[in-house]
Amino acid sequence: MAKAREIRRRIRSVEKTRQITKTMEMVATSKLKRATDRVYAARPFAQRLAEVIGRLLEPELRERYPLLRQPERSRRAAVLLLTANRGLAGAFNTNLIREARGLVQRLRQDGIEVELHIVGKKGIGFFRFQRERVASGRTDITDRPTADDAASLADPLMAAFERRELDAVYVVYAQFRSAMSTPPRVLRVLPVEAPKEKRHDGHVHNYILSPSADEILNRILPLYVRNSIYRALVETAAAEQGARRTAMKSATDNAGEMLDILRRTYNRARQAQITQEIAEIVGGAAGLE
Repeated sequence: MAKAREIRRRIRSVEKTRQITKTMEMVATSKLKRATDRVYAARPFAQRLAEVIGRLLEPELRERYPLLRQPERSRRAAVLLLTANRGLAGAFNTNLIREARGLVQRLRQDGIEVELHIVGKKGIGFFRFQRERVASGRTDITDRPTADDAASLADPLMAAFERRELDAVYVVYAQFRSAMSTPPRVLRVLPVEAPKEKRHDGHVHNYILSPSADEILNRILPLYVRNSIYRALVETAAAEQGARRTAMKSATDNAGEMLDILRRTYNRARQAQITQEIAEIVGGAAGLE
């Protein structure tokens, strides 16, 4: 009887765990829809912004605009790592941290000093455990990042780049392809490089600019950097929800399989116990005759 009671306790424990994972899966599914809407809304603006920059920028402008400065030799770089504040998302945070560690190692092998800027408790906790110096850590950015969040991350890095304290800025984030595919990616946001414009008609585009091109570029280059970081934030937020939904669905399915096994085991144990009790009753009755 003790074995049957133990199995019954395990069944109740697994059922409660399954309820939790199922609820988390449903919450992640709901958040994923809103997160993907933000991703799809951000992509067209980023694409058009890149097209404008690609058509306005010329190689001779690099000396006139600080954000276009191409250092002869990189001596110091910043790595901005975007992770989550919570776990239970499979290998989501682990993959991002591994990608960031690989990037830091490659930069250091090239003789570049690296400063770490991390968003998310998981990334901060890991690198502090590794006794890495974290220049800045942010845990206040939620799974609904805003343009102000991106600006608060981008503006100090742009200011340091303009003061020549940094020669490059990299962002490590999760690219959202689908709920099942969220690979880590490295994006260099500084110095700004003009995206390659694709012209299919072979025509040269002439523009009448108002205000002047200088004023437009002075405004649009910082906007481009902020938007790049904003896109990385919304993609990472969507990828986190997709990874959590996948992980929780897998946990719920595994709990269901475990329950089937435990119930069969409990039924066999109960059947064996009943058989033993019947045998004892029959044996006792035979002994009284």
